[in-house]
Amino acid sequence: MLAQAMNIARKAIESLYDCTCNISGGMEKIKDPVTKETKLVPKIKYSDVHCRVSKQNLSKNNQTDTVNQVAYELKLFIAPELEIHQGDIIEVTRFGVTTKYIAGEGFIYNTHQEVIISKEDKA
Repeated sequence: MLAQAMNIARKAIESLYDCTCNISGGMEKIKDPVTKETKLVPKIKYSDVHCRVSKQNLSKNNQTDTVNQVAYELKLFIAPELEIHQGDIIEVTRFGVTTKYIAGEGFIYNTHQEVIISKEDKA
């Protein structure tokens, strides 16, 4: 009975997902077949995963004489079985626009997990 209720709740939460994301973590060595050069590139952990992004805090502006730095903090809702670690790079595609974020600490529930993601940008 409880498992059935959790399954229904998970389906309800996932019905709200309106984004997809790619998650990278750690580095792997890739040898370029043409140049034979070995490069370190981010290791793709998950591709085209359905998710949702919600605003956690309003953006903060840090105006200086040379730059206006804007920091965003958002919350990512995603499947609970995915392993997302602090520092992983998450590229979220929403309404056809892809934005890169850095994962913070997450919290796992039975039906989903919530991960704080942040983006620092200059306006």
